[in-house]
Amino acid sequence: MKTDHKNPTTNPNSMIKTRFAVRFLHDMKKLNKKTPPSPYRRRFHTIRAAACASMSSAVGPRRAWSRAILRKIRARTLHDYIINKSRNHRLITRRKSVGLLRGNPRDQEEVGFRQEDDLRGLVPGGEGMGFCRLLSETVHYIKCLRAQVQVMTNILDHYNST
Repeated sequence: MKTDHKNPTTNPNSMIKTRFAVRFLHDMKKLNKKTPPSPYRRRFHTIRAAACASMSSAVGPRRAWSRAILRKIRARTLHDYIINKSRNHRLITRRKSVGLLRGNPRDQEEVGFRQEDDLRGLVPGGEGMGFCRLLSETVHYIKCLRAQVQVMTNILDHYNST
């Protein structure tokens, strides 16, 4: 498929942004109707779960990270999954701040394996794939997260200006 960056209907990134925005706004509308105001932390995680669900359904089952999130949604554990991811990220950051060993090639190799395992833990569904595919999924996941942030920022700007 030839992509034309000026025509948003043929640019895959724009199509994902559009599908995400429509699904996310629909989910937020349902969320506001269904649930009474909750404590900030719980509401934050609910909105984040809606954003993850909207993005993974906008991308569809073509990507491993998207399939992993959709599987978690079906199992009704996405909320717990996101909380655990943030805890794991804090542990990884803490482990990295302890310091890396230098000089010994074995230590360098061990650090490389640790970094690969850290990446597998950050990308949904990254646990069981080869390294090259993991890098490809990571690139796509980051692009989608950037698109998600852009859409959510635009939504926020729109509601703040009205």
